[in-house]
Amino acid sequence: MQDHRNSPFRHAREDMQKADQTPDTPQTRAPSYRLAFDDNTFLCRDELRPVRLQLELLKPELLLTEAGIESTVVLFGGARIPEPARADTARTETLAALSRYYDEAREFARLMTLRSMEGGGHDDVIVTGGGPGVMEAGNRGAVDAGGRSIGLNIVLPHEQAPNEYVTPGLCFNFHYFAIRKMHFLMRARAVCIFPGGFGTLDEMFEALTLIQTGRMERVPFLLFGREFWERIINWDALSDAGTISAEDLDLFRFVENAAEAIEAIDTWPGAGTKRQDIPGR
Repeated sequence: MQDHRNSPFRHAREDMQKADQTPDTPQTRAPSYRLAFDDNTFLCRDELRPVRLQLELLKPELLLTEAGIESTVVLFGGARIPEPARADTARTETLAALSRYYDEAREFARLMTLRSMEGGGHDDVIVTGGGPGVMEAGNRGAVDAGGRSIGLNIVLPHEQAPNEYVTPGLCFNFHYFAIRKMHFLMRARAVCIFPGGFGTLDEMFEALTLIQTGRMERVPFLLFGREFWERIINWDALSDAGTISAEDLDLFRFVENAAEAIEAIDTWPGAGTKRQDIPGR
């Protein structure tokens, strides 16, 4: 991380290094003697949760800003969807059939990254959850184009590691789901949802709720695979029941492939408006 400090005071890192060289005595071995910001046991106390939340919000924000990331295109989708070449490893026939969306996510990310790089690579940078499946395809497509992409991983009970295509300096790890989801949307200029499971549904409905309630700007919101989404969610039933408005069904569009997605983004109301150009920001 770059040091933008302009202060006459001694730097905290200097004291951390100095503290490691103190004489070994009962006093210096006592947990109370450790510098508070260099004491993992202290930082993990329940009472320090607000501090940890702030740190998870602040660290990626600072590093993304330093990397010049102005806006992103978000890809959500299932970790279990294999690439077509490995479709025979899918646990169900449905998953095997959905493997085509791996290629669509990869191609969409490739095309969007090429366009991003034409403008300097600061806008419309692909961001995924950094894991396997559709997430891997998104980061892989950015690599295909020779560009950068972001991965927002999270620590899970089962083994979880970033896929190999995430740009190393833009790969982050989270403890709090809520802060991770904030980072997905803080720079979002488009949200693309591919078939997935509970995690994908959670991310999709949170983003839709923020847009529906006016807590987030209306951005291109694309659902890849009409047949999949209409099979698992009865959108019209929600509207007919009055639990959502009929107009809420216009918050998103169905697309089937990368070309349709890019056309939808380009023709979305307000397309081309930068976030900083929106009145009231």
